[in-house]
Amino acid sequence: MRVDSEQLAQHLRRGLHPLYTVHGEEPLLALEAADRIRAHARAEGYTERELLIVESAADWARLAASGSSLSLFGSRRLLDLRIPSGKPGTEGAEALRRYAADLPPDTLTLITLPRLERATLDSGWFQSLDAAGVTVTANAVPLARLPQWLAGRLADQKQEVDRDTLQFLADMVEGNLLAARQEVQKLSLLFPPGPLDGEAVRAAVSDVARYDVFRIGEPLLGRDPARFIRVLSGLQAEGAAAPLVLWAITEEIHALWRVAALLESGRPLQAALREARVWGARAQLLPQALRRTRLAALERALLQAARADRTIKGIGPGDAWDELLRLGLLVTGLPAAVRAGQSR
Repeated sequence: MRVDSEQLAQHLRRGLHPLYTVHGEEPLLALEAADRIRAHARAEGYTERELLIVESAADWARLAASGSSLSLFGSRRLLDLRIPSGKPGTEGAEALRRYAADLPPDTLTLITLPRLERATLDSGWFQSLDAAGVTVTANAVPLARLPQWLAGRLADQKQEVDRDTLQFLADMVEGNLLAARQEVQKLSLLFPPGPLDGEAVRAAVSDVARYDVFRIGEPLLGRDPARFIRVLSGLQAEGAAAPLVLWAITEEIHALWRVAALLESGRPLQAALREARVWGARAQLLPQALRRTRLAALERALLQAARADRTIKGIGPGDAWDELLRLGLLVTGLPAAVRAGQSR
């Protein structure tokens, strides 16, 4: 069974399962999910807890011993297993398969993993855990859903704000859910329950945006030039490496080009996405972008990427960040770029 971290509370109200595996790309949501499972386990009488952090081959022997041992006081126990690397290796993979096949009695097992690659999600050991218990995925919150996410957090503390203020909050904390949680909690300390004054909230909230180069594809595929400019400016101000930003933008262009080429060859959309190795949030945004994209325009974008690369390396004229801006605006405005190219 698979559950999104945002639906975990509702799932837990229906009862605990003996095995939970938590992983995902958003550390805050993964941490909160694990905390929620531990708290629910305590409330259900799992009073004994054993923490096992696996970092070497010897730790896997400890897992086997823990699985075969009885609770010290004959009570229910929580086995909190953490695999920081997300890569158990051959020995660990076999140990996890054996453990999942024969879960110990009176034990709730919580396995915490970091963000996992597609190959790991398809591995035998992860599939064994997935089949034996509940897999909780802590997905990143897309910008379009961030106001709704903030509204939910405010509702939990019996507060609410208007839509414009929610969007303001989302803009202030873009790419930083930990900061978002802190700002929401700060509002609970500053203001009483009930509707909040938008101007007072704006005055109280700090600009805590943190820009993630690996999420720059969202405004590109979403055709949001204003947000792209804001993210690019934030990355530049934070000292991000221009070659890394160029790589991230070019990856989105290549993904668009691969899927567009497959569609032109007659592949169905879902087959094209799989063949081009497009997953997750990108797979949701990319089809919308493709409806307004032509291969010729993508090729022009790749030529602009090459110009930006030469500028970054110091062998081409201009400013590197100006070239990155031109590239991003070309991608977010591809239909206009196509028409401009055809008119010349």
